[in-house]
Amino acid sequence: MGKIIAVCTSPKKGMRKKNIGEGTLQVKFGIEGDAHGGDWHRQVSLLAMESIQKMQAKGLDVGPGDFAENLTTEGIDLVSLPLGTKLKIGENGLGEVTQIGKECHARCAIYYQAGDCVMPREGIFIRVLEGGPVRVGDSIEAIEND
Repeated sequence: MGKIIAVCTSPKKGMRKKNIGEGTLQVKFGIEGDAHGGDWHRQVSLLAMESIQKMQAKGLDVGPGDFAENLTTEGIDLVSLPLGTKLKIGENGLGEVTQIGKECHARCAIYYQAGDCVMPREGIFIRVLEGGPVRVGDSIEAIEND
Protein backbone atom coordinates (compact mmCIF):
# COMPACT_ATOMS: atom_id res chain seq x y z
CA MET A 1 0.00 0.00 0.00
CA GLY A 2 1.20 3.46 -0.84
CA LYS A 3 0.11 6.97 -0.08
CA ILE A 4 -0.72 10.17 -1.93
CA ILE A 5 2.04 12.79 -1.61
CA ALA A 6 0.43 15.47 -3.80
CA VAL A 7 -2.84 16.18 -5.63
CA CYS A 8 -2.03 18.43 -8.59
CA THR A 9 -4.01 20.28 -11.25
CA SER A 10 -3.41 22.91 -13.91
CA PRO A 11 -5.77 25.31 -15.67
CA LYS A 12 -4.19 24.63 -19.11
CA LYS A 13 -2.50 21.74 -20.88
CA GLY A 14 1.24 21.92 -21.46
CA MET A 15 2.16 23.38 -18.08
CA ARG A 16 3.38 22.11 -14.73
CA LYS A 17 0.68 21.30 -12.23
CA LYS A 18 0.31 22.81 -8.75
CA ASN A 19 -0.27 20.77 -5.59
CA ILE A 20 -3.72 21.81 -4.38
CA GLY A 21 -3.67 19.38 -1.43
CA GLU A 22 -7.04 17.83 -2.18
CA GLY A 23 -9.40 17.35 -5.07
CA THR A 24 -12.36 15.36 -6.30
CA LEU A 25 -12.12 12.36 -8.58
CA GLN A 26 -15.00 12.47 -11.06
CA VAL A 27 -16.21 9.44 -13.04
CA LYS A 28 -15.63 9.79 -16.81
CA PHE A 29 -13.54 12.93 -16.25
CA GLY A 30 -10.58 12.81 -13.86
CA ILE A 31 -9.77 15.42 -11.22
CA GLU A 32 -12.27 18.25 -11.03
CA GLY A 33 -10.84 21.46 -12.48
CA ASP A 34 -7.88 19.86 -14.26
CA ALA A 35 -7.18 20.75 -17.88
CA HIS A 36 -6.39 17.13 -18.80
CA GLY A 37 -9.74 15.82 -17.57
CA GLY A 38 -12.22 14.38 -20.03
CA ASP A 39 -13.97 11.22 -21.15
CA TRP A 40 -10.90 9.37 -22.42
CA HIS A 41 -8.40 6.76 -21.21
CA ARG A 42 -5.88 9.19 -19.67
CA GLN A 43 -8.13 10.95 -17.14
CA VAL A 44 -5.64 10.98 -14.26
CA SER A 45 -1.84 10.73 -14.43
CA LEU A 46 0.25 9.28 -11.61
CA LEU A 47 3.98 9.45 -10.93
CA ALA A 48 5.89 8.06 -7.97
CA MET A 49 7.89 10.33 -5.69
CA GLU A 50 10.64 7.76 -6.09
CA SER A 51 10.76 8.65 -9.81
CA ILE A 52 10.92 12.37 -9.03
CA GLN A 53 13.80 11.68 -6.64
CA LYS A 54 15.76 10.14 -9.54
CA MET A 55 15.57 13.50 -11.30
CA GLN A 56 16.46 15.35 -8.10
CA ALA A 57 19.56 13.14 -7.84
CA LYS A 58 20.60 14.50 -11.26
CA GLY A 59 20.62 17.97 -9.72
CA LEU A 60 17.20 19.19 -10.86
CA ASP A 61 15.07 21.34 -8.59
CA VAL A 62 11.81 19.48 -9.25
CA GLY A 63 8.99 18.21 -7.12
CA PRO A 64 5.39 17.00 -7.23
CA GLY A 65 3.44 18.42 -10.17
CA ASP A 66 6.52 19.45 -12.14
CA PHE A 67 6.06 16.48 -14.50
CA ALA A 68 2.38 17.43 -15.04
CA GLU A 69 1.19 14.46 -13.01
CA ASN A 70 -2.11 14.66 -11.13
CA LEU A 71 -1.25 12.32 -8.27
CA THR A 72 2.22 11.94 -6.82
CA THR A 73 2.48 8.67 -4.90
CA GLU A 74 4.94 7.01 -2.57
CA GLY A 75 5.42 3.35 -1.68
CA ILE A 76 3.60 1.76 -4.63
CA ASP A 77 5.46 0.46 -7.69
CA LEU A 78 3.30 2.08 -10.36
CA VAL A 79 5.15 0.88 -13.45
CA SER A 80 4.89 -2.78 -12.43
CA LEU A 81 1.07 -2.65 -12.34
CA PRO A 82 -0.50 -4.47 -15.30
CA LEU A 83 -3.04 -2.73 -17.51
CA GLY A 84 -6.51 -3.21 -16.04
CA THR A 85 -5.28 -3.12 -12.42
CA LYS A 86 -7.79 -1.46 -10.12
CA LEU A 87 -6.48 1.18 -7.71
CA LYS A 88 -8.34 2.16 -4.56
CA ILE A 89 -7.62 5.84 -3.93
CA GLY A 90 -8.60 7.30 -0.58
CA GLU A 91 -11.91 6.23 0.96
CA ASN A 92 -14.13 6.04 -2.14
CA GLY A 93 -12.07 6.53 -5.28
CA LEU A 94 -11.46 3.70 -7.71
CA GLY A 95 -9.41 3.86 -10.89
CA GLU A 96 -8.27 1.42 -13.55
CA VAL A 97 -4.79 1.48 -15.10
CA THR A 98 -5.20 2.23 -18.81
CA GLN A 99 -1.68 3.17 -19.92
CA ILE A 100 1.87 2.83 -18.64
CA GLY A 101 4.27 5.46 -19.86
CA LYS A 102 3.63 7.71 -22.83
CA GLU A 103 5.25 8.86 -26.02
CA CYS A 104 6.94 12.21 -25.59
CA HIS A 105 6.28 14.02 -28.89
CA ALA A 106 7.97 17.29 -27.95
CA ARG A 107 10.84 17.40 -25.51
CA CYS A 108 9.81 19.26 -22.37
CA ALA A 109 11.86 21.80 -20.44
CA ILE A 110 12.87 19.13 -17.93
CA TYR A 111 14.31 16.95 -20.69
CA TYR A 112 16.41 19.86 -21.93
CA GLN A 113 17.62 20.65 -18.40
CA ALA A 114 18.54 17.08 -17.46
CA GLY A 115 18.81 15.22 -20.75
CA ASP A 116 16.09 12.92 -19.47
CA CYS A 117 12.52 12.87 -18.17
CA VAL A 118 10.92 10.10 -16.12
CA MET A 119 7.25 10.72 -16.94
CA PRO A 120 7.29 9.00 -20.38
CA ARG A 121 8.75 5.81 -18.84
CA GLU A 122 7.46 5.76 -15.28
CA GLY A 123 4.19 7.67 -15.28
CA ILE A 124 0.91 5.79 -15.52
CA PHE A 125 -2.63 6.77 -16.43
CA ILE A 126 -5.99 5.70 -15.08
CA ARG A 127 -9.64 6.24 -15.81
CA VAL A 128 -11.93 6.96 -12.87
CA LEU A 129 -14.46 4.19 -12.14
CA GLU A 130 -15.74 5.56 -8.81
CA GLY A 131 -15.39 9.16 -7.73
CA GLY A 132 -14.75 10.80 -4.40
CA PRO A 133 -12.36 13.06 -2.56
CA VAL A 134 -8.61 12.54 -2.76
CA ARG A 135 -6.22 14.24 -0.33
CA VAL A 136 -2.54 14.35 0.49
CA GLY A 137 -1.93 11.51 2.95
CA ASP A 138 -4.68 9.25 1.56
CA SER A 139 -3.83 5.64 0.86
CA ILE A 140 -3.54 4.17 -2.63
CA GLU A 141 -3.48 0.44 -3.21
CA ALA A 142 -3.81 -2.08 -5.98
CA ILE A 143 -6.79 -4.35 -5.38
CA GLU A 144 -7.60 -7.77 -6.76
CA ASN A 145 -9.50 -7.72 -10.03
CA ASP A 146 -12.91 -9.34 -9.77
